[in-house]
Amino acid sequence: MNCITRCWWILPDRYSRSLLTGIAAACFSFQTPAQAAEPVFRVQERPVSDVLAPKALPQSFYTFSPDEYWDEPRDSYWFNFSNWVLLQGRTQNPKIERLGQWADRTLSGSQYGLPNNASYLRVGFATESEYGEPFQFEPEARFRLDIPTTRRKLRLVIESESEELIPLEERQRDRQLTETDRTDTDTTGALRYLTQIGDAINLSNDVGARLRFPPDAFWRATARKKWRLDDDWLLHVQQRFYYYHSDGWGERTWAGFGRSVGNGWYFQSSSELEWVHRDRKFVAAQIFSVDKRLNNRSTLTPRLGVLGESQPSWRSTSAFADLTWRYRLHSDWVYTELIPALEFPRDESFKDRASVLFRIELYFSGSLERPYLD
Repeated sequence: MNCITRCWWILPDRYSRSLLTGIAAACFSFQTPAQAAEPVFRVQERPVSDVLAPKALPQSFYTFSPDEYWDEPRDSYWFNFSNWVLLQGRTQNPKIERLGQWADRTLSGSQYGLPNNASYLRVGFATESEYGEPFQFEPEARFRLDIPTTRRKLRLVIESESEELIPLEERQRDRQLTETDRTDTDTTGALRYLTQIGDAINLSNDVGARLRFPPDAFWRATARKKWRLDDDWLLHVQQRFYYYHSDGWGERTWAGFGRSVGNGWYFQSSSELEWVHRDRKFVAAQIFSVDKRLNNRSTLTPRLGVLGESQPSWRSTSAFADLTWRYRLHSDWVYTELIPALEFPRDESFKDRASVLFRIELYFSGSLERPYLD
C-alpha cells in the first residue's frame, strides 16, 4: 500500500514538471525578437588595484624584463641631474607667482592679487653648429616681470630686453640664435596703461627707461586688432610707435593672415614694415609658415622668409628657411628644440649658410599660459 501511495505522488510530480517546462518553452517562443536576443550577463567588478597590479599588466607594458622588476634603482649622473631639474620646477614656480602677487598687492594697495600674471623666467642651454663645427653649449636667460594692479588698468613691466632695439632680421630668426649672437639692449622698466578703442582694438601705452647709467627714457604705444574675414581666414594687425631718447623714434606695422589648411596644419603669412630712424630707412620682412601639433608633446613649424630694406634702394638683404621641432620633456615647463636652418645673406653674395641649433629650456612661471614664443 505504501509503494502504491509513493508511486501515486511521484507520477503527478513528474507530469507537473513536464507541464511547467512546456509552458515556459511556449512563453519564450512568444517573446519579441528584441527580448529573445537580449543575453543575460553577470558582471563581476575587479578592484582597480588588481587590474593595475604589476603582474596583471602585459609584458609589452614594460621596457625591462620581468626578472628586473624588483631590482633596486641604480644612481647615475643623469638621474641626479634630472631630479634636481624637477625639484627646481616645483620650488621656483610658486616663488615667481608669489613675487608677482606681492608686487601686485603693494602697487594696488589691496590685500588681494590678480592670479596668473604674465611674469616668467626662462633659462636654458643652446648650442649651434655651422658646417660641422663642434657643438658648444651656451647658457641663456630671459625674464619678464609683468605685474597687474587690481584697481586700475596699470601694469609694471620689467623685461630683460627691449624688443624695439633688436634688428628686424634678428627678431625674425630669434629661435635660431644663441645668446652670444643676440643684440644686448639692456633691461627696461615701464609703467603700462591698458585701454580699449571701441569694442575690439586693444591699446597700451608704456612710459619707462632702460635700466642703465645714465638711464635712457622711452615711450611706446601699441594697438592690436583681430578680424575674422570669413569662415576660414583670420587677420591680425599690430601697430606700434615708440621713442627712445638716445635712438630717436620709430614705428612698426605687422599684419598676419592665417587659416587651417587641413590635417591639423595651420598656415600663416605675416608681413612687417619698420622705420629705423638712426639709419633713415625702412626694413621689411615677409614670412610664410605652417604649424602642426603632432601630439600633446611636440609641434612642428617649417618657415620660409625674405628680408629687405629701402636704402640705397628697395632690395632683398637675405632669405632663410628653417624647421622648428619643439618637444615638451616634462610637465609644461621643460622643453627642447631642434632647429635646422638655411640662410642666404646678401653680404656673402647669397651663398648658403647652414646651421643646426639644439636648445633645452626651463620655463618658470606662476601662470598656466606659456608665451614662450613671444
